[in-house]
Amino acid sequence: MEPLQITEEIQNWMHKAFQMAQDALNNGEVPVGCLMVYDNQVVGKGRNEVNETKNATQHAEMVAIDQVLDWCEMNSKKSTDVFENIVLYVTVEPCIMCAGALRLLNYKSLLWYMAVGMNDSEVVDQCLMFLVMIYLIQEPNSSSKI
Repeated sequence: MEPLQITEEIQNWMHKAFQMAQDALNNGEVPVGCLMVYDNQVVGKGRNEVNETKNATQHAEMVAIDQVLDWCEMNSKKSTDVFENIVLYVTVEPCIMCAGALRLLNYKSLLWYMAVGMNDSEVVDQCLMFLVMIYLIQEPNSSSKI
């Protein structure tokens, strides 16, 4: 298998996913962002909303899936056809829950930051900052201190 060519398009979509992750962090969430792109348009986007909703299943990917399903309904599209042509851009590797849900949807492809081999130093610094912030933020729904 040949390495993925990092195009300007991939970089742009990944940058938008990182903006979603930053929004999550700004709202007291673990900084994960996800975009679901169909026919070169975002039909679903998400960031972690676990703390806001007090619902442990509201990871970025799950939020984006719900948006895609809503988009399909509003646009009279069959969701199975749409998901087969969706490219996902996620800032980190999906957890087992999200990976399982995504697998069932039979998406076209999944690109997460480290897997695509991007090494833009600005984005690497942002990733490191996100990791540090995860450990500095007190989990609002937890009784224990970090």
